[in-house]
Amino acid sequence: MKNLIFDLGDVIIPIDLTAPVRNFAMLANLPEDEVWAIWKQHDFINRYETGLIDDMAFRTQIRQLLKNDSWADEVIDTAWNTVLLELPVERVERIKELKKGYRLFLLSNTSPIHIKHVNGVLTGLNQPTLEDLFEHVFYSYEVGMAKPSPDIYQHVLAEAGLVASETAFFDDNAANIKAAAALGIQAVHVQPPKTIIDYLKDI
Repeated sequence: MKNLIFDLGDVIIPIDLTAPVRNFAMLANLPEDEVWAIWKQHDFINRYETGLIDDMAFRTQIRQLLKNDSWADEVIDTAWNTVLLELPVERVERIKELKKGYRLFLLSNTSPIHIKHVNGVLTGLNQPTLEDLFEHVFYSYEVGMAKPSPDIYQHVLAEAGLVASETAFFDDNAANIKAAAALGIQAVHVQPPKTIIDYLKDI
């Protein structure tokens, strides 16, 4: 084993996928079910996370769909970032230790607003940013692809010069794990109550 690839959400930083919808519903004075339905109908989050729309277009779409033109960018960003919970610093410390013996990479379906927030949290904890913590970060919005598409894994392997059989991939999503394993990557499904610390203890 020479290379370790990490997902971000629920691997390094805990997440609550329901929190943004809950918060936008409160802001818009709408039932959560209605906001969920709007999300699914318009599928703009996937377009945002694959770089088809930028931050400004994302915020504009939310204002239009939830019928509130008065929300400041900061209000939208704050509600969007509620998906990200408190970052356990010991996970970052363990990853830093692994840099001594492995090539480390990050592969995340994410958005620029989330990455800015996570890097701000890391800086506040006197930790390196994601770009400094890993040899290379692969964000879905930058590469224009998202997990579990085989294309994004092939892109990572080719871009970083990795051999699949020498590479482990840690992710919390079963579909993402299955797709990586199909390419010969040693995929590890991170599932609670275990955390990434538990899966890394023997490495």
